[in-house]
Amino acid sequence: MTTIDWLTKQPISHRGLHDLNNKRWENTLPAFQAAIDAGFAIECDVHLTKDKQVIIFHDNDLKRLANRDGSISDLTLEEARQLKIGNTNDCAPSLQDMLELVRGRVPIVIELKGIEGSDDGLVEAVAQQLTAYQGPVAIMSFCHHLIRQFSQYAPNIPCGLTAEGSNTKALEAHFSMLAHDLDFVSFHVTELPCPFITFVRNKLNLPVITWTVKDMDTKRHSDQYADQITFEGFDPRAMIA
Repeated sequence: MTTIDWLTKQPISHRGLHDLNNKRWENTLPAFQAAIDAGFAIECDVHLTKDKQVIIFHDNDLKRLANRDGSISDLTLEEARQLKIGNTNDCAPSLQDMLELVRGRVPIVIELKGIEGSDDGLVEAVAQQLTAYQGPVAIMSFCHHLIRQFSQYAPNIPCGLTAEGSNTKALEAHFSMLAHDLDFVSFHVTELPCPFITFVRNKLNLPVITWTVKDMDTKRHSDQYADQITFEGFDPRAMIA
């Protein structure tokens, strides 16, 4: 198990410090730069491209973010890096683009987005790029089949489970993933408190971050049950008079 005290020291900007996709869109270099300038950690999402490279992009489908048909996994890295995001001239960055921008100045939490049949090699590719990176960084995923590969391809990188759901089936699935040497959990804030998260924090002493916190009231709720927030749309450092 890896020590990751840095994970909970500062709020984590969800897909960078974007402005709810008005002028500064999610998962773009300007959003990451804004997070660096503000001193927030960064959460971002990655997919595997057609040529087995790593692109920062949230959706599989291109429509919402790039206003065109198709899937991100059907593009090469260079094709994906040409995608104009939203109504801006900012393009989808590669993982390497982002790492070169951040340079260890703030922590990074990378969520690996799996697409069955199109993600073979994603964990390995991300781990290879992080090998030489100097700075606090962790990986996480919703996808259990990817998490099962973390210990093989990324044994020295802090790893986490991204999760939601508190019914019996979901809880059983969450608990089953504890067999894979997790270092932290990222959980849906509106589903707290949760027996799984109570066990993870109180029995295993693992840090828990939440997603996605969008206002101060939700932050206060998260603070009761978790160690740090992943946020968007407000400044979590704002003082309430």
